[in-house]
Amino acid sequence: MIPLILSIISSTLIFVIFKLFKKFDINIFQAIVVNYFSSALIGFILYSDEWNPLVLKETDWMVYSIFIAFLFIILFVLMGKSAQLNGVASTSVAVKMSMAISLLFMIYMYSESLHPLKITGIVLAFIGVFLVSSSKQKNIKSAGWMLLLLFLGGGILDFTLNYVLNNVLKSMTPSLFSAFCFICAGIFGLAFIIAKSMRQSINIELKNIIAGIILGVPNYFSIYLLLLSYQTTGWEDSTVLAITNVSVVLFSAIIGFIAFKENAGSRKIIGLISAVLAITALYIAS
Repeated sequence: MIPLILSIISSTLIFVIFKLFKKFDINIFQAIVVNYFSSALIGFILYSDEWNPLVLKETDWMVYSIFIAFLFIILFVLMGKSAQLNGVASTSVAVKMSMAISLLFMIYMYSESLHPLKITGIVLAFIGVFLVSSSKQKNIKSAGWMLLLLFLGGGILDFTLNYVLNNVLKSMTPSLFSAFCFICAGIFGLAFIIAKSMRQSINIELKNIIAGIILGVPNYFSIYLLLLSYQTTGWEDSTVLAITNVSVVLFSAIIGFIAFKENAGSRKIIGLISAVLAITALYIAS
């Protein structure tokens, strides 16, 4: 349970940090690129003793790490922009609602059980995140395409990570695999910055580097601890993912309402209650 709780806290912190980026006028892309190198460094420093030379002979994980890294860099940029335009709550909902894609694949691929209480929990989860995401702000409509891409991309990313953990990783540990994914994402981002600098002048500020280093800490642990949660809770993978995502939505929304004064209408309050009931039902069902 501890890895699961820490994963939820780490994921929630990411949304909060993105919101603070706007306050301090942080260049999102520069911070994101630094964040990936920071995340990779954390993984390599903390878990270097888990290295097994056999991983160099098992090349399947390398292809997946490159694909996941590509999704990381694209989705993270969208998350940062969306958190500022659409708000913390709506952005977290778009990402976590993507569990619909992941859950369907997991239940089908792994032949997971579907008893009444679990189905109830999943339905309540979707109701909760949908209601929390509802907003009458005009800027939501103007940036709605971001929410759609986050929904689709997040679902593909979640399932790919889970699939790699269950079917691809052999000698490679989840901690080091996460670090390799992050270093690849960092290289992608750095290549983009270099290419852009050839066409126009780019001002790299110290505050963006510091912001990226700070962001890298919860970013690394949000992924690594989620993979660890799949292995340690004893629950079915779809249950772990659902509880994690709904919990992040719940806490991100509460922080958004309290700390950032985001709109908290009656529908969102009902959505939060539904989210709590969903977590309770899924926990009992597990």
